[in-house]
Amino acid sequence: MMKTKIEDYIVKTDSMEWTPLQESGVKTAGIYIKPLRFNKEGRPPSFLLKFEKGASYPYHNHPAGEELFVLEGSCIIEGITLKQGDYLYTPPNFKHGVTSKTGCVLYFIVPEEVEIL
Repeated sequence: MMKTKIEDYIVKTDSMEWTPLQESGVKTAGIYIKPLRFNKEGRPPSFLLKFEKGASYPYHNHPAGEELFVLEGSCIIEGITLKQGDYLYTPPNFKHGVTSKTGCVLYFIVPEEVEIL
């Protein structure tokens, strides 16, 4: 049965704790997640990531593309610095890594699991 109250769909991110991002076999030290929504497989296609200064996520592929919005700080993707307020759409099968020299908070929409390369 579908929930019918708007309150059932609101996520209060300020009251959530950042939890360490954990992916089997992937170095994710200094990266934290707040899942916003889960799909039927139990995977979050929408989430916030927080990178500490110097943290990085390895080179990977996005089979179904990705959307990213910089909420705080800055990050570097493919040699380009994205700052607060910047938005990035990557089309399906776009490959890149992410690093942050300053630390940052990013909002992501990732329809399918990434492939580490």
